[in-house]
Amino acid sequence: MAKINVKLIMELLNSNMSRNQIAATRHIGKHSVDDVKRIAAEKSITFEDIKDMSEDDVYKIFFPDRNQLEELFEKPDYEYVHAELKKTGVTLKLLWEEYQDKCTTFSKIPMGYTKYCNGYRDYVVNNSLTNHLEHKPGIAVQVDWSGPTMEYLNPETQERKKAYLFVATLPYSQYSYVEACADMKQDSWLTCHIHMYEFFGGVPVKTVCDNLKTGVVKHPKEGEIVLNEAYETLGNHYMTAIMPTGVRKPKQKASVEGTVGKIATSIIAALRNQTFYSIDQLQVAIRIKLEEFNKRPFQKREASRYEVFQEERKFLNPLPDVPYEIAQWFYKRKVNLNCHITFEKNYYSCPYQYVGMESDLKVTDKSIEIYVKGKRVATHRRFSDGIEYRYSTNPQDMPDQFQKPEWDDIRIRNWASKIGPSCAECVAKIFAGVKIKEQGYNPSLSLLRLSKKYSEQRLESACALALTQLRSPRYHHLNAILSANQDILSEQVQNTPKSDNSQGYIRGASYYGGNGNA
Repeated sequence: MAKINVKLIMELLNSNMSRNQIAATRHIGKHSVDDVKRIAAEKSITFEDIKDMSEDDVYKIFFPDRNQLEELFEKPDYEYVHAELKKTGVTLKLLWEEYQDKCTTFSKIPMGYTKYCNGYRDYVVNNSLTNHLEHKPGIAVQVDWSGPTMEYLNPETQERKKAYLFVATLPYSQYSYVEACADMKQDSWLTCHIHMYEFFGGVPVKTVCDNLKTGVVKHPKEGEIVLNEAYETLGNHYMTAIMPTGVRKPKQKASVEGTVGKIATSIIAALRNQTFYSIDQLQVAIRIKLEEFNKRPFQKREASRYEVFQEERKFLNPLPDVPYEIAQWFYKRKVNLNCHITFEKNYYSCPYQYVGMESDLKVTDKSIEIYVKGKRVATHRRFSDGIEYRYSTNPQDMPDQFQKPEWDDIRIRNWASKIGPSCAECVAKIFAGVKIKEQGYNPSLSLLRLSKKYSEQRLESACALALTQLRSPRYHHLNAILSANQDILSEQVQNTPKSDNSQGYIRGASYYGGNGNA
């Protein structure tokens, strides 16, 4: 069993850090934190009691039995372990199982797997040895953007476009993934992660990234790392811990840094003389070269990346049933009187209890989720691009006869009738064009409120004019008429008297020579 840093945990608990914060920032297991907290409570130990003691003495107070057990375990031959690990297919797991069998045969007490691995790690460090398998299978993937880029040609403009390469490597097997992108923005970064996990057919325990702005908001020297909201959500969806490296510490993701250099030769240089006319075409060529790269034998060890990966894939966590969908958040969208919110000129229903309140929208390519005060209250399938002024209405979101809103169709129709028959007809046409009456509230009220801006008389005139040209006039039609004074001009034309030329032009007497003009 790994030795717990008891004194550090007590110090952090004393500073009011939570269990989750300690686990995330200090890489200490949550169960270990719970154990220390429980024992401290049972023995009434505070940090003030132990702050001047050594770590070993504190550990003995909390876990007195564990020190006695240390001498009982059979010590493994780590020199033999180190030599065996260089052979194809040999893993620490296999060697530990053989060690257990040997201990059973000679009636010795074997170490647990974690203690066995930690002991081997200490052996490598203490003897200054280089161990190509210092990484455990399925534990981590390292990701980054490649410095070198590629190009493709726009077939219409003949313009050369830059393609950026996303590179990911599993440190244990060195099995790698590469994807070409048109940019290095957040959506591209997240999409590449989704494709990467699908390419591996599983998810490592942690994803190690650089401190790029599309992934990390803040990485202080002390305190909690703040991840980009979308990146953290992706990590939660795939149950992988997003672990940014230390600032200016590329060695913490040395595998992917090394792979970037190899990719430059195996893919970028190999494809330098080919012309590609789209990102997709470039990606097909990259996949072919990537497969060759992964299946090429190692130079300094046996087997290939692909062969070692066949062993590592068994240690990856399974993919979630549904792939992660990239979402955008839109905040402070008011729930209208018709129990709908507006998004991209379409309307999505929200329970009537939230009318007048502000909501937040989580929008993906396929769906829209409505949140009020952090709680999801409605979900809709998103209308496709190009579709406008459509309603997505869940019947249960609408009020029943005992829960009437402040405005209803009767009050709206009465208001329109008071303004005039043409206005009433416009409102009637709006209600006739919707499936449920609540969908007509907002457009009708928007139309009627024009009477406050321009007067009831002008709105009635505008409605009359609009009805001669449109089947169902709406707010934007009438607002255009009123703002351009078309209603006034139309009335002026109608009220201008026409000259009466029914008798023709009458010549005076002078024309015929009368009155002394003969």
